[in-house]
Amino acid sequence: MTKHFLTLADMSPADLGRHLKRAIKLKADTLAGKRNKSLEGKILGLVFEKPSLRTRVTFEVGMRQLGGDSIYLSAQEVQLGVRESVADVARNLERWVDGIVLRTFRHEVAEELARNSSIPVINGLTDLVHPCQVFSDMLTVLEKRGRLKGVRVGYVGDGNNLANSWLLGAAMLGMELTVACPKGYEPDRSVLRDAKKRAKETGAKITIAHSPEKAARNADVLYTDVWTSMGKEKEGARRRVAFKGFQVNGALVAAAKKDVLVMHCLPAHRGEEITDEVLDGPNSIVFDQAENRLHAQKVLLEALLGGRKKKKATRGK
Repeated sequence: MTKHFLTLADMSPADLGRHLKRAIKLKADTLAGKRNKSLEGKILGLVFEKPSLRTRVTFEVGMRQLGGDSIYLSAQEVQLGVRESVADVARNLERWVDGIVLRTFRHEVAEELARNSSIPVINGLTDLVHPCQVFSDMLTVLEKRGRLKGVRVGYVGDGNNLANSWLLGAAMLGMELTVACPKGYEPDRSVLRDAKKRAKETGAKITIAHSPEKAARNADVLYTDVWTSMGKEKEGARRRVAFKGFQVNGALVAAAKKDVLVMHCLPAHRGEEITDEVLDGPNSIVFDQAENRLHAQKVLLEALLGGRKKKKATRGK
């Protein structure tokens, strides 16, 4: 694993498998009440230009469960590239904290922060990818199915940052992924090319379709996300028209395997991309997903922050 975690591609497939096993162990220890102080004395900086429930709470709780602490910095307090350059923010934070979780819009901002930071930077979400979410999603599928290789995932909806991360994760671990989205809303082309290249090495199957039924057919997992992501609210009305017919509802679930796992990264726009009967139904594991953000991210924190020291300040003469 590299010094930073900006995308799932920063891990090797072997790293990914090893970290998932570690997450299962950390979760079991936590539920058994075993204490883990592997990050005692470490401080995590949370720099969030986008609001969050799951990402903020799970990283803050995760640090505390590992013996460390965190500090939250909102967009108003930091203003990356406006009040202060991204590079200068990195050079300041590295003197005070041991790692940074960044939740922002443009992926290039995360890359610039990491490029100028001597401490680890974790991507809590950018417009391009959402690696922490999909890493924890794979943990959830592994728990429920006992394996990942060969598992069939049908992703229905927008080819957004979540779809992009699923492409990489599925390709790296030999899964079968079909992404079904309206024409013009396909995943990022460069990410798709990378995923297909990786799939040749692992035996994964990657398909882009424009039919929700094709994604649902024989699926072990049926996954969806909001049609309109943060920052694209002005496109809401147009997207609701474009995505009509891409709702995960009872009929679509019936087209998948009988024991299909229904997943959504949340928050959900009930009645749009998913119906209440499905989100609250017997096949839904959305809150297991949410729980596993905590345990999966603790592995990332251990791997990246463990043993690292902050850059020492230069003494003045």
